[in-house]
Amino acid sequence: MADNNRKWYQLDNAAKIIPSTVQGANTRVFRISCELTENVDPEILQNALDDTIDEFPHFNCVLRKGAFWYYLEYRDNLHCVVHKENLPPCSQLYFPGRKTLLYRVFYYKRRISLEMFHVLADGTGAFVFLKNIITRYLNQKYDLHMDYESVDSSSRYEKNDDAFKHFYEKSNGLNQLKSLTRRRAYQIKGERDQNQQPHLIEGCVSSKQILEVAHKYNTSVGVLSTAVYVAAIIDEMTVGDFKKPIVVSVPVNLRQFFPSETTRNFYGTITVVYDPKDYNGNLDSIIEFVKDSFAKQLSPESIQKTMNSYAALEHNLAVKVVPLFIKDIAIQWINTASKKGVTSTISNLGNIKMPEKAAPYIKRFSCFMPAPSQQICVSSFGDSCVFGEVSAYTTHEIMLHFFRRLVNMGIEVEITSSDHNMEEDKINLFKHKLEEKFSAANIGKKEE
Repeated sequence: MADNNRKWYQLDNAAKIIPSTVQGANTRVFRISCELTENVDPEILQNALDDTIDEFPHFNCVLRKGAFWYYLEYRDNLHCVVHKENLPPCSQLYFPGRKTLLYRVFYYKRRISLEMFHVLADGTGAFVFLKNIITRYLNQKYDLHMDYESVDSSSRYEKNDDAFKHFYEKSNGLNQLKSLTRRRAYQIKGERDQNQQPHLIEGCVSSKQILEVAHKYNTSVGVLSTAVYVAAIIDEMTVGDFKKPIVVSVPVNLRQFFPSETTRNFYGTITVVYDPKDYNGNLDSIIEFVKDSFAKQLSPESIQKTMNSYAALEHNLAVKVVPLFIKDIAIQWINTASKKGVTSTISNLGNIKMPEKAAPYIKRFSCFMPAPSQQICVSSFGDSCVFGEVSAYTTHEIMLHFFRRLVNMGIEVEITSSDHNMEEDKINLFKHKLEEKFSAANIGKKEE
């Protein structure tokens, strides 16, 4: 293995600020899951993970502090052991000073989950890793003789490439970063867990149904989902809240615009800035606004600027020579200021592709990402499109508005109200609230 000779890796540009922004429930650990048709065999899963990690050596690292930046140190003496799920979702993985791996793989009944600290990869890169594990698992369990290249044909070098560095063009990227701190957006309110423990809600709809509705509005599922989410936020706002705009951040997979097979972070963000006073009760007006925002910000010129803004820290000489402890303080300040400029985030991972032989053994994929406020992650496989949200909020009013709106459009929604790790009384209370909210809409509920 060529990369085994490497003892350390620089963090990619998007990852450089992540260690400094871990705070409370915002662990910067995301979860992606695959629900199978049968219960998981942990021994086969361990074998599949062991076979897969050889192709992803840059994931078998610990995070270390350097004089000027954090970096990843390869550790061949550390081994990820598959275990039954026993932690709250997206629990902390990075603990300063501890030399521990930055990902975990676990199972619960039919579900296989991967949780990963964001410095290692973005959602797209982590999905490549999980899909490799799932393919090997199904191959071993059912003797399917699947070709791994149908899931991932990139080399180890391509997987580990820092695409930001590869495609960077000199620009005023730092000025673009500073602009994020100037806006003041509407902030989501709600009851938060006193111990900052995460609470999870997931809604599964038919991909066919939501696509048909999107086509009725002459738009895409991504635009429709974002517009419905903006409307759901408005549903929860008071008249006094209308003074501030709703700002929804939308991560963009830059691999769609630049030829890269990296499994490290390679994403940018666009923002939808909507004035709630413009809402006339008609969803069409929000859809057209969101569609126009997407079109303007997804132009080649805008995407290049977005990519450059993430690479700016790496290429600015003044920033480079500042000691890490000062960078930590500055990044924490910028992160706190920029949070005031964003209401929420919606991240669309798109349609997950798997080998044809694997499809009959898979029910769905899902993704969850904690955030300072709230973040929805959307993923689809076959006829299952999943909206997942995990946060320290003990109530999920905006998500309830979101799902209710989908139901009113004729889209059936199956709800998973919480994960099995929460205390039983909290589970029952949360499920009771869901039943109370959704009984009139006849929404199906699922228990793990």
